[in-house]
Amino acid sequence: MAEEDLAAWSSALRAEFPIVTGHPGLAYLDSAATAQKPRAVLEAVQEYLTTSNANAGRGTYPWANRTTNLIEETRGRVKAFLGDPDPDASSVHFVSGTTEGLRLVALDWLTHELRDGDEIVVPFADHEANVSPWLEAVAALDRRGTRVTVREMPYQLSSGDYDADRLAGLVSARTRFVAVTHVHHVYGGDMNVHRIRRAVGPDAVICMDAAQSVGHLPVSLEALDVDFAVFSGHKALALPGSGAVWSRGVRGAPFAPRGWSGTPNTVGIASLGAALDWLDRAGPARIGRWTVELAARLTDGLRTLAPYEVVGCQLSLAEGSPVQQRHGIVTFRHRDIDAADLGFILFSHGFMVRADGLCQGRAGENRSSVRVSLHAYNSRHEVDRLLEVLAELS
Repeated sequence: MAEEDLAAWSSALRAEFPIVTGHPGLAYLDSAATAQKPRAVLEAVQEYLTTSNANAGRGTYPWANRTTNLIEETRGRVKAFLGDPDPDASSVHFVSGTTEGLRLVALDWLTHELRDGDEIVVPFADHEANVSPWLEAVAALDRRGTRVTVREMPYQLSSGDYDADRLAGLVSARTRFVAVTHVHHVYGGDMNVHRIRRAVGPDAVICMDAAQSVGHLPVSLEALDVDFAVFSGHKALALPGSGAVWSRGVRGAPFAPRGWSGTPNTVGIASLGAALDWLDRAGPARIGRWTVELAARLTDGLRTLAPYEVVGCQLSLAEGSPVQQRHGIVTFRHRDIDAADLGFILFSHGFMVRADGLCQGRAGENRSSVRVSLHAYNSRHEVDRLLEVLAELS
Protein backbone atom coordinates (compact mmCIF):
# COMPACT_ATOMS: atom_id res chain seq x y z
CA MET A 1 0.00 0.00 0.00
CA ALA A 2 1.36 3.41 -0.98
CA GLU A 3 2.32 5.91 1.69
CA GLU A 4 -0.44 8.34 0.66
CA ASP A 5 -3.01 5.56 0.90
CA LEU A 6 -1.97 4.73 4.44
CA ALA A 7 -2.52 8.34 5.45
CA ALA A 8 -6.00 8.31 3.91
CA TRP A 9 -6.69 4.93 5.50
CA SER A 10 -5.73 6.27 8.92
CA SER A 11 -7.86 9.37 8.45
CA ALA A 12 -10.90 7.25 7.62
CA LEU A 13 -10.33 5.02 10.66
CA ARG A 14 -9.87 8.04 12.90
CA ALA A 15 -13.45 9.07 12.15
CA GLU A 16 -14.63 5.82 13.80
CA PHE A 17 -13.36 6.83 17.25
CA PRO A 18 -15.88 9.13 18.96
CA ILE A 19 -13.54 10.20 21.75
CA VAL A 20 -10.88 11.20 19.23
CA THR A 21 -13.16 13.15 16.90
CA GLY A 22 -14.96 14.64 19.90
CA HIS A 23 -11.76 16.31 21.12
CA PRO A 24 -10.13 17.76 17.99
CA GLY A 25 -7.76 19.92 20.01
CA LEU A 26 -6.24 16.98 21.86
CA ALA A 27 -3.78 14.35 20.65
CA TYR A 28 -4.00 11.03 22.46
CA LEU A 29 -0.47 9.55 22.44
CA ASP A 30 -0.78 6.93 25.18
CA SER A 31 -2.11 3.85 23.40
CA ALA A 32 0.47 1.53 24.99
CA ALA A 33 -1.29 2.26 28.30
CA THR A 34 -4.78 1.79 26.87
CA ALA A 35 -6.17 2.16 23.37
CA GLN A 36 -9.26 4.15 22.43
CA LYS A 37 -12.41 2.31 21.34
CA PRO A 38 -13.97 2.44 17.88
CA ARG A 39 -17.70 2.98 17.48
CA ALA A 40 -18.19 -0.66 16.47
CA VAL A 41 -16.96 -1.82 19.89
CA LEU A 42 -19.12 0.67 21.76
CA GLU A 43 -22.17 -0.35 19.74
CA ALA A 44 -21.50 -4.05 20.30
CA VAL A 45 -21.38 -3.44 24.06
CA GLN A 46 -24.62 -1.48 23.99
CA GLU A 47 -26.31 -4.12 21.86
CA TYR A 48 -25.26 -6.90 24.22
CA LEU A 49 -26.39 -5.02 27.34
CA THR A 50 -29.74 -4.07 25.82
CA THR A 51 -30.62 -7.35 24.09
CA SER A 52 -29.10 -10.38 25.82
CA ASN A 53 -27.32 -9.44 29.05
CA ALA A 54 -27.29 -12.56 31.25
CA ASN A 55 -24.93 -14.86 33.10
CA ALA A 56 -23.19 -17.61 31.16
CA GLY A 57 -23.38 -21.36 31.70
CA ARG A 58 -25.98 -21.03 34.45
CA GLY A 59 -29.30 -20.75 32.69
CA THR A 60 -31.30 -22.40 29.91
CA TYR A 61 -33.28 -19.38 28.72
CA PRO A 62 -32.34 -17.64 25.42
CA TRP A 63 -30.41 -14.69 26.88
CA ALA A 64 -28.21 -16.99 28.96
CA ASN A 65 -27.69 -19.30 25.99
CA ARG A 66 -26.72 -16.38 23.75
CA THR A 67 -24.21 -15.18 26.35
CA THR A 68 -22.71 -18.66 26.68
CA ASN A 69 -22.43 -18.90 22.89
CA LEU A 70 -20.87 -15.43 22.74
CA ILE A 71 -18.12 -16.48 25.13
CA GLU A 72 -17.35 -19.66 23.21
CA GLU A 73 -17.38 -17.85 19.89
CA THR A 74 -14.98 -15.24 21.25
CA ARG A 75 -12.59 -17.99 22.34
CA GLY A 76 -12.54 -19.09 18.72
CA ARG A 77 -12.07 -15.52 17.54
CA VAL A 78 -9.03 -15.14 19.80
CA LYS A 79 -7.49 -18.33 18.41
CA ALA A 80 -8.09 -17.29 14.81
CA PHE A 81 -6.82 -13.74 15.37
CA LEU A 82 -3.59 -15.03 16.92
CA GLY A 83 -2.95 -17.54 14.15
CA ASP A 84 -3.37 -20.59 16.38
CA PRO A 85 -1.73 -23.55 14.59
CA ASP A 86 -3.94 -26.16 16.29
CA PRO A 87 -7.14 -24.60 17.70
CA ASP A 88 -8.63 -27.99 18.60
CA ALA A 89 -5.80 -28.68 21.06
CA SER A 90 -5.36 -25.21 22.56
CA SER A 91 -7.38 -23.29 25.15
CA VAL A 92 -8.36 -19.69 25.79
CA HIS A 93 -9.18 -18.42 29.27
CA PHE A 94 -10.51 -14.92 29.77
CA VAL A 95 -8.82 -12.74 32.38
CA SER A 96 -8.87 -9.10 33.45
CA GLY A 97 -5.65 -8.32 31.59
CA THR A 98 -2.03 -9.29 31.03
CA THR A 99 -0.95 -8.86 34.64
CA GLU A 100 -3.62 -11.22 35.98
CA GLY A 101 -3.04 -13.65 33.14
CA LEU A 102 0.70 -13.95 33.69
CA ARG A 103 0.19 -14.34 37.43
CA LEU A 104 -2.31 -17.14 36.85
CA VAL A 105 0.16 -18.95 34.62
CA ALA A 106 2.81 -18.52 37.31
CA LEU A 107 0.81 -19.57 40.36
CA ASP A 108 -1.84 -21.91 38.95
CA TRP A 109 0.33 -23.73 36.41
CA LEU A 110 4.08 -23.17 36.75
CA THR A 111 4.23 -23.95 40.48
CA HIS A 112 2.73 -27.38 39.73
CA GLU A 113 5.11 -28.12 36.85
CA LEU A 114 8.52 -27.30 38.32
CA ARG A 115 10.61 -29.78 40.27
CA ASP A 116 13.58 -29.42 42.61
CA GLY A 117 16.64 -28.40 40.60
CA ASP A 118 14.72 -26.99 37.63
CA GLU A 119 15.63 -23.66 36.03
CA ILE A 120 13.61 -20.80 34.53
CA VAL A 121 14.61 -17.75 32.48
CA VAL A 122 13.16 -14.32 33.36
CA PRO A 123 13.47 -11.07 31.31
CA PHE A 124 14.44 -8.64 34.07
CA ALA A 125 14.53 -5.62 31.74
CA ASP A 126 10.93 -6.06 30.59
CA HIS A 127 7.65 -4.95 32.18
CA GLU A 128 7.39 -5.73 35.89
CA ALA A 129 4.26 -7.80 35.15
CA ASN A 130 6.53 -10.23 33.26
CA VAL A 131 9.03 -10.41 36.11
CA SER A 132 7.25 -10.46 39.46
CA PRO A 133 4.90 -13.43 38.86
CA TRP A 134 7.78 -15.80 38.07
CA LEU A 135 9.71 -14.72 41.16
CA GLU A 136 6.55 -15.10 43.22
CA ALA A 137 6.17 -18.65 41.91
CA VAL A 138 9.79 -19.47 42.74
CA ALA A 139 9.34 -18.06 46.26
CA ALA A 140 6.20 -20.16 46.77
CA LEU A 141 8.08 -23.28 45.67
CA ASP A 142 10.99 -22.42 47.92
CA ARG A 143 8.66 -22.35 50.93
CA ARG A 144 7.68 -25.92 50.06
CA GLY A 145 11.31 -26.99 49.86
CA THR A 146 11.53 -27.00 46.05
CA ARG A 147 14.60 -25.10 44.85
CA VAL A 148 14.37 -23.51 41.41
CA THR A 149 17.19 -21.51 39.80
CA VAL A 150 16.30 -18.23 38.06
CA ARG A 151 18.44 -17.30 35.05
CA GLU A 152 18.44 -13.75 33.70
CA MET A 153 17.44 -13.37 30.06
CA PRO A 154 20.42 -11.93 28.12
CA TYR A 155 19.95 -8.88 25.90
CA GLN A 156 21.96 -7.57 22.95
CA LEU A 157 23.59 -4.29 23.90
CA SER A 158 23.52 -3.04 20.31
CA SER A 159 19.83 -3.63 19.48
CA GLY A 160 18.07 -4.21 22.80
CA ASP A 161 16.68 -7.54 21.50
CA TYR A 162 17.06 -10.77 23.36
CA ASP A 163 20.46 -12.32 22.72
CA ALA A 164 19.42 -15.73 21.39
CA ASP A 165 23.02 -16.93 21.00
CA ARG A 166 23.91 -16.19 24.62
CA LEU A 167 20.57 -17.66 25.71
CA ALA A 168 21.40 -20.92 23.93
CA GLY A 169 24.60 -21.15 26.00
CA LEU A 170 22.72 -20.34 29.19
CA VAL A 171 20.02 -23.00 29.10
CA SER A 172 20.48 -26.60 30.19
CA ALA A 173 18.52 -29.83 30.29
CA ARG A 174 16.87 -28.51 33.48
CA THR A 175 15.56 -25.31 31.83
CA ARG A 176 11.80 -25.82 31.97
CA PHE A 177 10.34 -22.36 31.41
CA VAL A 178 11.24 -19.12 29.60
CA ALA A 179 9.32 -15.84 29.88
CA VAL A 180 9.50 -13.40 26.95
CA THR A 181 7.87 -10.22 25.64
CA HIS A 182 6.75 -9.77 22.05
CA VAL A 183 7.07 -5.96 21.78
CA HIS A 184 8.89 -4.02 24.49
CA HIS A 185 6.70 -1.51 26.31
CA VAL A 186 9.46 1.13 26.64
CA TYR A 187 11.69 0.67 23.60
CA GLY A 188 9.02 -0.36 21.08
CA GLY A 189 11.20 -3.09 19.64
CA ASP A 190 9.99 -6.44 18.36
CA MET A 191 11.98 -8.78 20.61
CA ASN A 192 12.24 -11.43 17.88
CA VAL A 193 10.58 -14.14 19.91
CA HIS A 194 10.65 -16.44 16.88
CA ARG A 195 14.38 -16.98 17.61
CA ILE A 196 13.81 -18.17 21.16
CA ARG A 197 12.55 -21.68 20.40
CA ARG A 198 15.71 -22.55 18.50
CA ALA A 199 17.79 -21.22 21.39
CA VAL A 200 16.03 -23.11 24.20
CA GLY A 201 15.22 -26.36 22.41
CA PRO A 202 12.00 -28.26 21.82
CA ASP A 203 10.99 -29.03 25.40
CA ALA A 204 11.12 -25.74 27.37
CA VAL A 205 7.81 -23.92 27.79
CA ILE A 206 7.78 -20.35 26.45
CA CYS A 207 5.30 -17.81 27.82
CA MET A 208 4.89 -14.59 25.83
CA ASP A 209 3.63 -11.24 27.11
CA ALA A 210 1.75 -9.96 24.04
CA ALA A 211 0.28 -6.83 25.65
CA GLN A 212 1.96 -4.46 23.18
CA SER A 213 1.58 -6.58 20.06
CA VAL A 214 -2.01 -7.88 19.94
CA GLY A 215 -4.00 -5.17 18.20
CA HIS A 216 -0.88 -3.31 17.10
CA LEU A 217 0.69 -5.64 14.52
CA PRO A 218 0.14 -9.14 13.10
CA VAL A 219 0.65 -11.99 15.58
CA SER A 220 1.30 -15.55 14.38
CA LEU A 221 1.53 -18.09 17.17
CA GLU A 222 2.56 -20.70 14.62
CA ALA A 223 5.60 -18.65 13.58
CA LEU A 224 6.48 -17.68 17.16
CA ASP A 225 6.20 -21.25 18.49
CA VAL A 226 5.31 -20.27 22.06
CA ASP A 227 3.22 -22.20 24.58
CA PHE A 228 1.40 -19.31 26.27
CA ALA A 229 0.37 -15.91 24.90
CA VAL A 230 -1.20 -13.41 27.29
CA PHE A 231 -2.69 -10.04 26.37
CA SER A 232 -4.96 -7.26 27.60
CA GLY A 233 -8.15 -6.46 25.73
CA HIS A 234 -8.06 -2.78 26.64
CA LYS A 235 -4.80 -2.29 24.74
CA ALA A 236 -6.44 -3.99 21.74
CA LEU A 237 -9.43 -1.61 21.49
CA ALA A 238 -11.70 -3.62 23.85
CA LEU A 239 -12.99 -2.55 27.28
CA PRO A 240 -10.84 -2.45 30.42
CA GLY A 241 -11.00 -5.61 32.50
CA SER A 242 -10.79 -7.91 29.49
CA GLY A 243 -7.95 -10.08 28.28
CA ALA A 244 -6.99 -13.65 27.53
CA VAL A 245 -4.51 -16.42 28.21
CA TRP A 246 -3.96 -18.63 25.18
CA SER A 247 -2.32 -21.98 25.96
CA ARG A 248 -1.05 -24.49 23.43
CA GLY A 249 -1.49 -27.44 25.80
CA VAL A 250 1.33 -29.53 24.34
CA ARG A 251 4.26 -29.13 26.76
CA GLY A 252 3.24 -29.81 30.33
CA ALA A 253 -0.22 -30.18 31.80
CA PRO A 254 -3.18 -28.30 30.26
CA PHE A 255 -3.59 -24.82 31.72
CA ALA A 256 -6.67 -24.09 33.80
CA PRO A 257 -7.02 -21.47 36.56
CA ARG A 258 -7.57 -23.26 39.86
CA GLY A 259 -10.48 -22.78 42.20
CA TRP A 260 -14.09 -21.89 41.60
CA SER A 261 -14.70 -19.62 38.63
CA GLY A 262 -17.38 -17.00 39.16
CA THR A 263 -19.25 -14.87 36.70
CA PRO A 264 -17.08 -13.96 33.71
CA ASN A 265 -16.74 -10.41 32.46
CA THR A 266 -19.37 -10.95 29.78
CA VAL A 267 -19.42 -7.29 28.69
CA GLY A 268 -15.64 -7.25 28.35
CA ILE A 269 -15.71 -10.48 26.35
CA ALA A 270 -18.38 -9.03 24.04
CA SER A 271 -16.19 -5.97 23.52
CA LEU A 272 -13.14 -8.13 22.82
CA GLY A 273 -14.89 -10.08 20.09
CA ALA A 274 -16.04 -6.83 18.48
CA ALA A 275 -12.55 -5.35 18.77
CA LEU A 276 -10.95 -8.33 17.05
CA ASP A 277 -13.54 -8.07 14.26
CA TRP A 278 -12.71 -4.37 13.86
CA LEU A 279 -8.98 -5.05 13.86
CA ASP A 280 -9.38 -7.73 11.19
CA ARG A 281 -11.21 -5.23 8.98
CA ALA A 282 -8.65 -2.49 9.60
CA GLY A 283 -5.73 -4.86 9.02
CA PRO A 284 -3.08 -5.50 11.72
CA ALA A 285 -0.36 -5.34 9.06
CA ARG A 286 -1.50 -1.86 8.03
CA ILE A 287 -1.66 -0.76 11.65
CA GLY A 288 1.85 -2.05 12.15
CA ARG A 289 3.24 -0.25 9.11
CA TRP A 290 1.51 3.01 10.02
CA THR A 291 2.68 3.10 13.63
CA VAL A 292 6.24 2.18 12.62
CA GLU A 293 6.19 5.08 10.16
CA LEU A 294 4.90 7.53 12.76
CA ALA A 295 7.45 6.37 15.33
CA ALA A 296 10.26 6.78 12.79
CA ARG A 297 8.96 10.27 11.98
CA LEU A 298 9.15 11.15 15.65
CA THR A 299 12.61 9.67 16.26
CA ASP A 300 13.96 11.37 13.12
CA GLY A 301 12.72 14.69 14.49
CA LEU A 302 14.05 14.09 18.00
CA ARG A 303 17.51 13.32 16.62
CA THR A 304 17.76 16.94 15.47
CA LEU A 305 16.87 18.35 18.90
CA ALA A 306 19.97 18.38 21.08
CA PRO A 307 18.31 18.44 24.54
CA TYR A 308 16.47 15.17 23.94
CA GLU A 309 17.68 11.63 24.45
CA VAL A 310 15.71 8.80 22.90
CA VAL A 311 15.75 5.83 25.26
CA GLY A 312 16.74 2.42 23.93
CA CYS A 313 18.61 1.23 20.88
CA GLN A 314 20.43 4.12 19.25
CA LEU A 315 21.06 2.19 16.03
CA SER A 316 17.33 2.27 15.29
CA LEU A 317 17.51 6.06 15.05
CA ALA A 318 20.04 6.13 12.25
CA GLU A 319 19.17 6.34 8.57
CA GLY A 320 19.82 2.96 7.00
CA SER A 321 19.69 1.32 10.43
CA PRO A 322 20.76 -2.34 10.53
CA VAL A 323 18.06 -3.00 13.14
CA GLN A 324 14.29 -2.56 13.05
CA GLN A 325 12.40 0.64 13.66
CA ARG A 326 10.12 1.04 16.68
CA HIS A 327 6.60 -0.36 16.73
CA GLY A 328 4.65 2.76 17.59
CA ILE A 329 6.45 3.42 20.91
CA VAL A 330 9.06 6.15 21.40
CA THR A 331 10.42 6.98 24.84
CA PHE A 332 12.63 9.98 25.51
CA ARG A 333 13.95 12.46 28.08
CA HIS A 334 14.83 16.13 28.12
CA ARG A 335 18.27 17.01 29.43
CA ASP A 336 16.99 19.71 31.82
CA ILE A 337 13.22 19.21 32.24
CA ASP A 338 11.94 16.48 34.56
CA ALA A 339 9.81 13.88 32.77
CA ALA A 340 6.72 14.54 34.92
CA ASP A 341 7.04 18.28 34.31
CA LEU A 342 7.47 17.70 30.59
CA GLY A 343 4.31 15.59 30.61
CA PHE A 344 2.34 18.44 32.21
CA ILE A 345 3.79 20.93 29.73
CA LEU A 346 2.86 18.74 26.78
CA PHE A 347 -0.71 18.37 28.04
CA SER A 348 -0.98 22.17 28.23
CA HIS A 349 -0.32 22.04 24.48
CA GLY A 350 -2.91 19.32 23.90
CA PHE A 351 -0.76 16.15 24.04
CA MET A 352 -1.55 13.22 26.32
CA VAL A 353 1.57 11.13 26.97
CA ARG A 354 2.88 8.80 29.68
CA ALA A 355 5.51 10.36 31.94
CA ASP A 356 6.93 8.20 34.76
CA GLY A 357 9.01 5.08 35.36
CA LEU A 358 6.91 2.98 32.94
CA CYS A 359 6.64 -0.10 35.20
CA GLN A 360 10.09 -1.32 34.27
CA GLY A 361 11.59 -4.48 35.69
CA ARG A 362 14.62 -4.23 37.96
CA ALA A 363 17.20 -4.40 35.16
CA GLY A 364 15.44 -1.90 32.88
CA GLU A 365 15.54 1.88 32.63
CA ASN A 366 15.19 3.23 36.16
CA ARG A 367 14.79 6.93 35.39
CA SER A 368 11.48 8.58 34.59
CA SER A 369 10.86 9.35 30.95
CA VAL A 370 8.17 10.43 28.50
CA ARG A 371 6.58 7.76 26.35
CA VAL A 372 4.68 8.44 23.15
CA SER A 373 2.69 5.45 21.92
CA LEU A 374 0.72 5.51 18.70
CA HIS A 375 -2.14 3.70 17.04
CA ALA A 376 -4.13 3.66 13.81
CA TYR A 377 -6.04 6.82 14.77
CA ASN A 378 -2.92 8.98 15.13
CA SER A 379 -1.72 11.20 12.32
CA ARG A 380 1.46 12.65 10.88
CA HIS A 381 0.13 16.09 11.75
CA GLU A 382 0.01 15.15 15.45
CA VAL A 383 3.61 13.93 15.34
CA ASP A 384 4.78 17.06 13.51
CA ARG A 385 2.92 19.33 15.94
CA LEU A 386 4.47 17.48 18.88
CA LEU A 387 7.94 17.99 17.41
CA GLU A 388 7.24 21.70 17.01
CA VAL A 389 6.33 22.00 20.68
CA LEU A 390 9.35 19.96 21.76
CA ALA A 391 11.59 22.19 19.62
CA GLU A 392 10.24 25.27 21.43
CA LEU A 393 11.38 23.68 24.71
CA SER A 394 14.90 23.03 23.42
